[in-house]
Amino acid sequence: MTEKFLARHTTASLEALVGGKKGVIALVPVGSTEPHGPHLGLGTDVIISAAACLRACELLDKRGTMVGVIAPAISYGVTECATGFSGAISIPGEVLTSYIAAVCDGLLASGIRHVCLVNNHLEPAHDAAVRAVLAGREKKVSYACPLEKKWARTLSAEFKSGACHAGRYETSIVMAAAPELVNEPLRQRLSPVPISLSEKLKAGVNTFEAMGMELAYAGDPAAATTEEGEQMIQRLGEMVVGAVLESLGIKPAT
Repeated sequence: MTEKFLARHTTASLEALVGGKKGVIALVPVGSTEPHGPHLGLGTDVIISAAACLRACELLDKRGTMVGVIAPAISYGVTECATGFSGAISIPGEVLTSYIAAVCDGLLASGIRHVCLVNNHLEPAHDAAVRAVLAGREKKVSYACPLEKKWARTLSAEFKSGACHAGRYETSIVMAAAPELVNEPLRQRLSPVPISLSEKLKAGVNTFEAMGMELAYAGDPAAATTEEGEQMIQRLGEMVVGAVLESLGIKPAT
């Protein structure tokens, strides 16, 4: 079985992989370091992106013509919405764009056929900074993010409501992907916080504190389940494969 994590490859094994008959697709998990309530870790967005990448590798393998490898994650981003909370580490958007662009160019120069940026930190300024990497790299770099409506409509009702920061949606995914990182006794005691981040952002309310998210979460983490998390990881994996195929001009199998 092909090693799925780029960092575990040696020079020789990577050369053999990119020199083979299958096109190598590098999937780059993108997220942030920011608060996700009292029950989830600061790296939650990266965990979600990594889980999506792993599932996408499995789906690409089934196609038989491509092989996916998961590149080291981009773990910092634009996190201004979380200003005021301990653990919110934000970098300027232009710095993020330049850094990710250099990573993509380096991966392509190493013989990788295509790079897909898999982002699950949904702050608008962060999304724009990551998306900016695509300019001038058509067919070489794609972007998979559930902010796009065609992918969002495949996800849960809570996600679509916008009340989904460390709520049922994200907590379910972490429970499925990395259950040891969930403070389970605390999660079960948390009350629902019905605050839609998307609606607040549209209204010009730009920080968790101003939105009323006193514990840096919105939604209903107590209602999260491992089963829902598995379903959402599958949907996100399908999103990643869909973004890759669309960028390459390949029609998905019916």
